[in-house]
Amino acid sequence: MYNFNAADAAEKCAAWIRNWFEENGKGCNAVIGISGGKDSSVAAALCCKALGKDRVIGVMMPNGEQHDIDYSIDLCKHLDIKNYTVNIKNAFDGVMGEIEKQIDVTAQTRTNLAPRIRMSVLYAVSQSNNGRVINTCNLSEDWVGYSTRYGDAAGDVSPISFFTVAEVKAIGRELGLPDKFVEKPPIDGLCGKTDEDNLGFKYETLDRYIREGIEPDPATKEKIDTMHERNLFKLKYMPCYNYFEENK
Repeated sequence: MYNFNAADAAEKCAAWIRNWFEENGKGCNAVIGISGGKDSSVAAALCCKALGKDRVIGVMMPNGEQHDIDYSIDLCKHLDIKNYTVNIKNAFDGVMGEIEKQIDVTAQTRTNLAPRIRMSVLYAVSQSNNGRVINTCNLSEDWVGYSTRYGDAAGDVSPISFFTVAEVKAIGRELGLPDKFVEKPPIDGLCGKTDEDNLGFKYETLDRYIREGIEPDPATKEKIDTMHERNLFKLKYMPCYNYFEENK
């Protein structure tokens, strides 16, 4: 029977983060994009537990006005971590303006450009702060490909990629994060819809399907399965042609 021990998971994940930094960036800082939602909040709290707050740097990256940026500011205050705010609006508008002069830009292109610019910002901040970039994807989102390749799906190390949304929330509560960070509905930042509105099903439904094999209604199951299969490429290394392997 499925049983998740959040206290054990938090301790072991923090130890794993600590060991990873010892091997891959001894003395380096953890640099993490802060949205104020559960994933970045829990990932940041785990890094604080693993490395100490003085080695965790938060980066807020609004695209112009961000109505819920107070969550991000409050999270940085709660964890007492160093933080920067880099507004990406000028970069976004500049790049999009140049592309639109030559291409009919699709809605998906516009949606994915912002997270890819944000990842460039994170790496710029990281490189100037002796850092390593923390990926904040979780298993539920990865399962159905709800991420932007080379955007929020990128990073140097990913502490919560094998935890479902429900498990991430449980870890957050175990770490003492206030409910406002753990329970904040994820919003895409574009049309004001929640992630669950965009997906068309609840994370609770998805989590139970992943962890316990409890199937949702046939239409939802088909949608989840289709999204999972269609987006598996996002979880794999880039395919590389190896002439020498082929001609051994």
